Amino acid sequence: MFTSVDDVSARLAEAGYLASPAVATTVFLADRLGKPLLVEGPAGVGKTELAKAVAQVAGARLVRLQCYEGVDESRALYEWNHAKQLLRISAGRDETWDEARTDIFSEEFLLTRPLLTAIRGEDPKVLLIDETDKADVEIEGLLLEVLSDFQVTVPELGTITAARRPFVVLTSNASRELSEALRRRCLFLHIGFPEQELERRIVRLKVPELDETLAASVVRVVGALRAMDLRKVPSVAETVDWARTLLALGAGTLDESVVRATLGVLLKHQDDVLKAAAKLDLDAV
Repeated sequence: MFTSVDDVSARLAEAGYLASPAVATTVFLADRLGKPLLVEGPAGVGKTELAKAVAQVAGARLVRLQCYEGVDESRALYEWNHAKQLLRISAGRDETWDEARTDIFSEEFLLTRPLLTAIRGEDPKVLLIDETDKADVEIEGLLLEVLSDFQVTVPELGTITAARRPFVVLTSNASRELSEALRRRCLFLHIGFPEQELERRIVRLKVPELDETLAASVVRVVGALRAMDLRKVPSVAETVDWARTLLALGAGTLDESVVRATLGVLLKHQDDVLKAAAKLDLDAV
Protein backbone atom coordinates (compact mmCIF):
# COMPACT_ATOMS: atom_id res chain seq x y z
CA MET A 1 0.00 0.00 0.00
CA PHE A 2 2.90 2.37 0.72
CA THR A 3 6.13 3.07 -1.15
CA SER A 4 8.11 4.66 1.69
CA VAL A 5 7.90 6.03 5.22
CA ASP A 6 7.43 9.53 3.81
CA ASP A 7 4.58 8.20 1.66
CA VAL A 8 2.89 6.89 4.82
CA SER A 9 3.23 10.26 6.55
CA ALA A 10 1.97 12.24 3.58
CA ARG A 11 -1.02 10.03 2.81
CA LEU A 12 -2.12 9.69 6.44
CA ALA A 13 -1.91 13.47 6.76
CA GLU A 14 -4.22 13.79 3.77
CA ALA A 15 -6.69 11.61 5.68
CA GLY A 16 -6.43 13.88 8.73
CA TYR A 17 -4.02 11.72 10.75
CA LEU A 18 -0.71 13.35 11.67
CA ALA A 19 1.72 10.52 12.31
CA SER A 20 4.98 10.79 14.21
CA PRO A 21 8.10 9.32 12.52
CA ALA A 22 7.84 6.21 14.73
CA VAL A 23 4.20 5.64 13.76
CA ALA A 24 4.85 6.16 10.04
CA THR A 25 7.87 3.85 10.10
CA THR A 26 6.05 1.04 11.89
CA VAL A 27 3.01 1.26 9.61
CA PHE A 28 5.31 1.07 6.57
CA LEU A 29 7.10 -1.99 7.95
CA ALA A 30 3.83 -3.73 8.85
CA ASP A 31 2.65 -3.23 5.29
CA ARG A 32 5.94 -4.23 3.67
CA LEU A 33 6.52 -7.30 5.88
CA GLY A 34 2.89 -8.40 5.93
CA LYS A 35 2.86 -8.50 9.73
CA PRO A 36 -0.01 -7.60 12.07
CA LEU A 37 0.51 -4.36 13.97
CA LEU A 38 -0.07 -4.33 17.74
CA VAL A 39 -0.66 -0.76 18.94
CA GLU A 40 -0.66 -0.04 22.68
CA GLY A 41 -1.11 3.18 24.59
CA PRO A 42 -3.57 5.11 26.73
CA ALA A 43 -7.12 5.66 25.56
CA GLY A 44 -7.73 8.52 23.18
CA VAL A 45 -4.28 8.84 21.58
CA GLY A 46 -5.36 7.69 18.11
CA LYS A 47 -4.89 3.92 18.04
CA THR A 48 -8.26 3.16 16.48
CA GLU A 49 -8.09 6.24 14.28
CA LEU A 50 -4.80 4.96 12.84
CA ALA A 51 -6.51 1.84 11.49
CA LYS A 52 -9.35 3.94 10.08
CA ALA A 53 -6.89 6.29 8.39
CA VAL A 54 -4.91 3.42 6.84
CA ALA A 55 -8.13 1.95 5.45
CA GLN A 56 -9.13 5.31 4.02
CA VAL A 57 -5.85 6.04 2.25
CA ALA A 58 -5.55 2.47 0.95
CA GLY A 59 -9.09 2.42 -0.41
CA ALA A 60 -9.65 -0.68 1.72
CA ARG A 61 -12.73 -1.89 3.58
CA LEU A 62 -12.46 -1.58 7.35
CA VAL A 63 -13.54 -4.75 9.15
CA ARG A 64 -13.76 -4.22 12.90
CA LEU A 65 -13.87 -6.73 15.74
CA GLN A 66 -14.72 -4.88 18.93
CA CYS A 67 -13.43 -6.98 21.82
CA TYR A 68 -15.12 -7.24 25.19
CA GLU A 69 -15.30 -9.69 28.06
CA GLY A 70 -17.20 -12.73 26.86
CA VAL A 71 -16.66 -12.31 23.12
CA ASP A 72 -16.46 -15.82 21.69
CA GLU A 73 -15.89 -17.70 18.45
CA SER A 74 -19.45 -17.16 17.25
CA ARG A 75 -19.05 -13.39 17.58
CA ALA A 76 -15.50 -13.20 16.29
CA LEU A 77 -15.35 -15.86 13.58
CA TYR A 78 -18.62 -17.33 12.34
CA GLU A 79 -21.83 -19.04 13.35
CA TRP A 80 -24.58 -20.94 11.59
CA ASN A 81 -27.96 -19.37 10.95
CA HIS A 82 -29.89 -21.83 13.11
CA ALA A 83 -33.31 -20.30 12.46
CA LYS A 84 -32.83 -20.56 8.70
CA GLN A 85 -31.50 -24.10 9.05
CA LEU A 86 -34.60 -25.17 10.98
CA LEU A 87 -36.85 -23.66 8.31
CA ARG A 88 -34.91 -25.52 5.63
CA ILE A 89 -35.22 -28.82 7.51
CA SER A 90 -38.95 -28.27 8.03
CA ALA A 91 -39.44 -27.51 4.34
CA GLY A 92 -37.78 -30.76 3.29
CA ARG A 93 -39.50 -33.27 5.51
CA ASP A 94 -39.33 -36.04 2.91
CA GLU A 95 -35.52 -35.83 2.75
CA THR A 96 -33.13 -38.04 4.63
CA TRP A 97 -30.85 -36.44 7.24
CA ASP A 98 -27.81 -36.94 5.00
CA GLU A 99 -29.50 -35.04 2.20
CA ALA A 100 -30.58 -32.21 4.49
CA ARG A 101 -27.21 -31.97 6.25
CA THR A 102 -25.35 -31.45 2.98
CA ASP A 103 -27.56 -28.46 2.24
CA ILE A 104 -27.88 -26.76 5.63
CA PHE A 105 -24.12 -26.73 6.25
CA SER A 106 -23.39 -24.70 3.14
CA GLU A 107 -22.41 -21.10 2.42
CA GLU A 108 -26.06 -20.05 2.29
CA PHE A 109 -26.46 -20.70 6.01
CA LEU A 110 -23.10 -19.36 7.19
CA LEU A 111 -23.03 -16.06 9.10
CA THR A 112 -19.54 -14.62 8.79
CA ARG A 113 -18.16 -12.51 11.61
CA PRO A 114 -15.22 -10.05 11.42
CA LEU A 115 -12.29 -12.50 11.43
CA LEU A 116 -13.71 -14.69 8.69
CA THR A 117 -14.99 -11.69 6.74
CA ALA A 118 -11.50 -10.19 6.71
CA ILE A 119 -9.83 -13.17 5.06
CA ARG A 120 -12.52 -13.92 2.49
CA GLY A 121 -12.58 -12.32 -0.93
CA GLU A 122 -9.88 -10.55 -2.88
CA ASP A 123 -10.79 -6.93 -2.14
CA PRO A 124 -8.35 -4.98 0.08
CA LYS A 125 -9.28 -4.91 3.76
CA VAL A 126 -8.00 -3.51 7.03
CA LEU A 127 -8.85 -5.76 9.97
CA LEU A 128 -9.14 -3.80 13.22
CA ILE A 129 -9.15 -5.93 16.38
CA ASP A 130 -10.01 -3.19 18.82
CA GLU A 131 -9.27 -3.29 22.58
CA THR A 132 -7.81 -6.79 22.37
CA ASP A 133 -6.92 -6.70 26.07
CA LYS A 134 -10.61 -6.64 27.01
CA ALA A 135 -11.26 -10.06 25.46
CA ASP A 136 -10.83 -13.25 27.46
CA VAL A 137 -7.50 -15.06 27.24
CA GLU A 138 -9.17 -17.93 25.36
CA ILE A 139 -9.90 -15.72 22.35
CA GLU A 140 -6.15 -15.29 21.78
CA GLY A 141 -5.88 -18.93 20.67
CA LEU A 142 -8.34 -18.14 17.90
CA LEU A 143 -6.36 -15.07 16.91
CA LEU A 144 -3.16 -17.09 16.71
CA GLU A 145 -4.51 -19.31 13.92
CA VAL A 146 -5.87 -16.37 11.98
CA LEU A 147 -2.78 -14.16 12.37
CA SER A 148 -0.25 -16.95 11.80
CA ASP A 149 -1.58 -18.46 8.59
CA PHE A 150 -4.46 -16.15 7.71
CA GLN A 151 -6.75 -19.11 7.48
CA VAL A 152 -9.83 -20.34 9.30
CA THR A 153 -11.04 -23.90 9.63
CA VAL A 154 -14.80 -24.46 9.43
CA PRO A 155 -15.29 -28.18 10.14
CA GLU A 156 -18.32 -28.49 7.85
CA LEU A 157 -16.70 -26.59 4.96
CA GLY A 158 -12.95 -27.15 5.38
CA THR A 159 -10.12 -24.64 5.63
CA ILE A 160 -10.63 -21.16 4.20
CA THR A 161 -7.35 -19.43 3.33
CA ALA A 162 -6.99 -15.74 2.55
CA ALA A 163 -6.56 -15.01 -1.14
CA ARG A 164 -5.39 -11.53 -0.15
CA ARG A 165 -4.09 -10.84 3.35
CA PRO A 166 -5.67 -7.92 5.17
CA PHE A 167 -3.66 -5.23 6.88
CA VAL A 168 -4.20 -6.08 10.55
CA VAL A 169 -4.20 -3.65 13.48
CA LEU A 170 -4.70 -4.84 17.06
CA THR A 171 -5.15 -2.17 19.72
CA SER A 172 -4.69 -2.50 23.47
CA ASN A 173 -4.96 -0.19 26.46
CA ALA A 174 -2.79 -2.67 28.42
CA SER A 175 -5.51 -3.41 30.97
CA ARG A 176 -4.13 -6.95 30.95
CA GLU A 177 -0.97 -8.50 29.57
CA LEU A 178 -1.33 -10.10 26.15
CA SER A 179 0.33 -13.46 25.58
CA GLU A 180 3.89 -13.68 24.29
CA ALA A 181 2.69 -15.95 21.48
CA LEU A 182 0.39 -13.21 20.20
CA ARG A 183 3.03 -10.52 20.59
CA ARG A 184 5.58 -12.56 18.61
CA ARG A 185 3.32 -12.53 15.58
CA CYS A 186 3.04 -8.74 15.54
CA LEU A 187 5.11 -5.64 15.07
CA PHE A 188 4.78 -3.49 18.18
CA LEU A 189 3.99 0.21 18.36
CA HIS A 190 3.38 2.30 21.45
CA ILE A 191 1.50 5.55 20.93
CA GLY A 192 1.75 7.89 23.88
CA PHE A 193 0.76 11.50 24.29
CA PRO A 194 2.33 13.56 21.51
CA GLU A 195 4.91 16.31 21.84
CA GLN A 196 3.38 19.77 22.21
CA GLU A 197 4.18 20.82 18.67
CA LEU A 198 2.58 17.72 17.16
CA GLU A 199 -0.48 18.09 19.38
CA ARG A 200 -0.79 21.74 18.38
CA ARG A 201 -0.74 20.68 14.72
CA ILE A 202 -3.40 18.06 15.45
CA VAL A 203 -5.62 20.67 17.10
CA ARG A 204 -5.16 23.05 14.19
CA LEU A 205 -5.97 20.27 11.72
CA LYS A 206 -9.11 19.13 13.55
CA VAL A 207 -10.30 22.62 14.55
CA PRO A 208 -8.94 24.92 11.83
CA GLU A 209 -11.18 27.81 12.92
CA LEU A 210 -9.36 28.06 16.26
CA ASP A 211 -6.87 30.89 16.60
CA GLU A 212 -3.21 29.81 16.44
CA THR A 213 -2.37 31.45 19.76
CA LEU A 214 -5.36 29.91 21.52
CA ALA A 215 -4.50 26.49 20.09
CA ALA A 216 -1.01 26.76 21.57
CA SER A 217 -2.49 27.80 24.94
CA VAL A 218 -4.86 24.82 24.87
CA VAL A 219 -1.98 22.41 24.34
CA ARG A 220 0.08 23.97 27.14
CA VAL A 221 -2.77 23.75 29.64
CA VAL A 222 -3.47 20.13 28.71
CA GLY A 223 0.23 19.39 29.16
CA ALA A 224 0.12 20.92 32.65
CA LEU A 225 -2.90 18.76 33.53
CA ARG A 226 -1.10 15.63 32.34
CA ALA A 227 1.76 16.46 34.70
CA MET A 228 -0.62 16.29 37.67
CA ASP A 229 -1.39 13.15 39.62
CA LEU A 230 -4.87 12.60 38.22
CA ARG A 231 -7.02 9.48 37.97
CA LYS A 232 -7.50 10.05 34.25
CA VAL A 233 -5.37 12.57 32.40
CA PRO A 234 -6.85 14.16 29.28
CA SER A 235 -6.22 12.39 25.99
CA VAL A 236 -5.64 13.90 22.56
CA ALA A 237 -9.30 13.32 21.73
CA GLU A 238 -10.26 15.40 24.76
CA THR A 239 -7.82 18.12 23.78
CA VAL A 240 -9.62 18.38 20.44
CA ASP A 241 -13.00 18.35 22.20
CA TRP A 242 -11.85 21.18 24.45
CA ALA A 243 -10.68 23.21 21.47
CA ARG A 244 -14.10 22.77 19.86
CA THR A 245 -15.75 23.75 23.14
CA LEU A 246 -13.79 26.99 23.34
CA LEU A 247 -14.65 27.75 19.74
CA ALA A 248 -18.35 27.12 20.42
CA LEU A 249 -18.22 29.46 23.44
CA GLY A 250 -16.49 32.16 21.42
CA ALA A 251 -13.58 32.27 23.87
CA GLY A 252 -10.68 34.32 22.56
CA THR A 253 -8.34 33.63 25.48
CA LEU A 254 -7.95 31.13 28.29
CA ASP A 255 -8.90 32.99 31.43
CA GLU A 256 -9.60 31.35 34.76
CA SER A 257 -13.38 31.51 34.49
CA VAL A 258 -13.43 29.82 31.08
CA VAL A 259 -11.02 27.08 32.17
CA ARG A 260 -12.94 26.32 35.38
CA ALA A 261 -16.27 26.25 33.56
CA THR A 262 -15.02 23.77 30.95
CA LEU A 263 -12.78 21.43 32.95
CA GLY A 264 -15.48 18.79 32.65
CA VAL A 265 -14.66 18.46 28.97
CA LEU A 266 -11.09 17.45 29.78
CA LEU A 267 -11.47 15.61 33.09
CA LYS A 268 -13.94 12.83 33.83
CA HIS A 269 -13.74 12.50 37.63
CA GLN A 270 -14.87 15.06 40.19
CA ASP A 271 -11.77 14.67 42.35
CA ASP A 272 -9.63 15.38 39.24
CA VAL A 273 -11.67 18.50 38.52
CA LEU A 274 -11.24 19.74 42.09
CA LYS A 275 -7.52 19.00 42.09
CA ALA A 276 -6.98 20.75 38.76
CA ALA A 277 -9.03 23.77 39.82
CA ALA A 278 -6.89 24.11 42.96
CA LYS A 279 -3.46 23.50 41.42
CA LEU A 280 -3.64 24.79 37.86
CA ASP A 281 -1.72 28.07 37.50
CA LEU A 282 -2.60 29.66 34.17
CA ASP A 283 0.11 32.29 34.57
CA ALA A 284 2.73 29.54 34.72
CA VAL A 285 1.57 27.89 31.51
